[in-house]
Order: sequence, then C-alpha cells, then structure tokens
Amino acid sequence: MDYSKLWPLVVLLLIGLASECSAHECYVCSNQTGNTEKCLNTVKICQQGEDACLTEIRWGSTPYFSLGAQKQFYVSKRCAKKEICQRIRTKHMPYCTHIWYEDWTCSACCLGDRCNYYVIVSSAASTTMVSSLLATLVTFGVLLRSTLSS
Repeated sequence: MDYSKLWPLVVLLLIGLASECSAHECYVCSNQTGNTEKCLNTVKICQQGEDACLTEIRWGSTPYFSLGAQKQFYVSKRCAKKEICQRIRTKHMPYCTHIWYEDWTCSACCLGDRCNYYVIVSSAASTTMVSSLLATLVTFGVLLRSTLSS
C-alpha cells in the first residue's frame, strides 16, 4: 500500500485534533480595585467546558462598612461556561444602573482567548455619572449662592 497518499489526510486530522484540544484562556482576578495589575497580567487555562470569559464589575465602597468610604470599581475576571455566564449576567442586569452614588454590579461575557482584557463600561454609564455629578454640583452651587447672598 502506498502510504504517501495518506500523509495529507493525517496532517488534516492532526490539525483538527490540535484545534479541538487547544485550551481556552481567560484573564483572571478577584475583587481588584480597577482593571490593573493582576487583572491584566494573570491568565488561566480554562477547564474543559468553560468556553467563555466572565467579567464582573462592581461599583461601591469597601466590603466592610466604613462611614464616608469612597466608592470605587472592583473587577473580577474568570473562566465560565457560557450558560452560567449568561445566567450571572441576567441576574446582575437589574443592578447594573451605573448610578454613581449607588452601589451597582454589572457583568459581561465574551468568547475567545483572552477576550476579557478590557473592561467595558458603557458610554451610557459615563454619561449618567457625569450628568448626575453635574446636577449635584449645580444644586450645591445654588445652595451656596443662596446662603452667601443671605
């Protein structure tokens, strides 16, 4: 038998197996203050069946109660099954308000190797935060003006 004709078939088979066996990778971190350092440098090879990268963004004060604590972003990233990722995203949807003076949580799912490098906070969130801050400053200015003019 002439095995030279089988080589192209063997090569195609090996390429197919290699792509099926290639591991999916995601950036991983837990409750980091912003999308920096560990969230941008730590990569994990996901387990079999974990076909998505899950990113959770939380805006709030420190995990323990502290009077007057400043609010900040907390970022968590991990591997997840697509179904679980979408379930978590749906669970967080009512709390994904982007209102700067309230605590909120949002999540995002993506497919593909290392697709969760960037944390996307929608432009609507930025607009909401800026307009809320502007409204607060205007109110404070009006109160200050009325106090000074009295």
